Amino acid sequence: MIRVGEDVYTELREFLDKLPGGFPATDSGVEMKILRKLFTPEDARITLCLTREPEPPAAIAERCGMEEGEMAEKLASMARRGLIYQEKKSGEPLYRAEQFVVGIYELQGAFIDREFSELVEQYFPYLGLSWAGIKTPQMRIVPVASAVDANPAVATYDRIRELVKRQEMIGVTECICRKQQGLLGKRCDIPLELCMGFGDMIDFYLENGWPGRKVGVEEALRLLDRSEELGLVLRPDNAQNIRFVCSCCSCCCPSLRYMKMFPNPADFIHSNYRCAVDPDGCDACGTCLERCPMDAVVEGEEHVEIDPKRCIGCGVCISTCPRDAMALVEREDAEVPPLDYDEALDRIARERGLA
Repeated sequence: MIRVGEDVYTELREFLDKLPGGFPATDSGVEMKILRKLFTPEDARITLCLTREPEPPAAIAERCGMEEGEMAEKLASMARRGLIYQEKKSGEPLYRAEQFVVGIYELQGAFIDREFSELVEQYFPYLGLSWAGIKTPQMRIVPVASAVDANPAVATYDRIRELVKRQEMIGVTECICRKQQGLLGKRCDIPLELCMGFGDMIDFYLENGWPGRKVGVEEALRLLDRSEELGLVLRPDNAQNIRFVCSCCSCCCPSLRYMKMFPNPADFIHSNYRCAVDPDGCDACGTCLERCPMDAVVEGEEHVEIDPKRCIGCGVCISTCPRDAMALVEREDAEVPPLDYDEALDRIARERGLA
């Protein structure tokens, strides 16, 4: 049996902080309250035996000095509670450590309560500050479908419909951010069930009975259309081969919510595009002013203008422009995203000096 010392939560905090997403300490200690709420002392100690690489229970049990069968049961329990990640190879479960965001927080959809909502609300600003100076983000923005339809120059990895069509397994899940804000009495009226997961990620999610369901390609495309209609920002993981795509509102999504407070959100939110206005076509009707999630549209006497420091290239203003006076323009700093999410996390780890 593994031994659990008094400082196991401090060790766990330091362990999570060495994962790509980070888990910084605070003066208030709110991060320790989060850990104590989610992890038992034994959960914490077992987590310290994990790595970023998926491994069978036998290897983890040996490292922890525990019997394999008992370890297998405890790992399965922790995975069901969204504390670690499980994937399968030839039908056999493998387990790895999961970072807090994107990770443990998003896996709490079936368990989130008001206390946890209040704790993470206090912690999000500290977590966001820890990402300052990191070049590679965990998530990026792709334009809504209507914004790219008339632009053949948009690469396949930025065409959300193409990314979804090539998925073999698709599922829709409830938005954890809107649930969290709802528990705080601040939720908007956007539906919960619009975010999607793919492949082993959605398989893991649904196998545990968490809120969500499998959908076919056609329904997935209809959900994307609905997200566009509602003016939501599409945010997949920062990869060419995506594992998920979130449909985010700037009132509930913590990163959009906080970035909107800055004068230059475009510097913090990764996108390969920005919107541009045709001054001859625009009649300043104001539709885009209401749609823009970052207040990047500036009202003028004869036509609107785009503030490049605020525009995140989501394209939600383009699809409802009655004069077709708005279009996507590739940013000067546009980049090809990493091949997959693991490569993105490896880059982040190197940029944080962890690898």
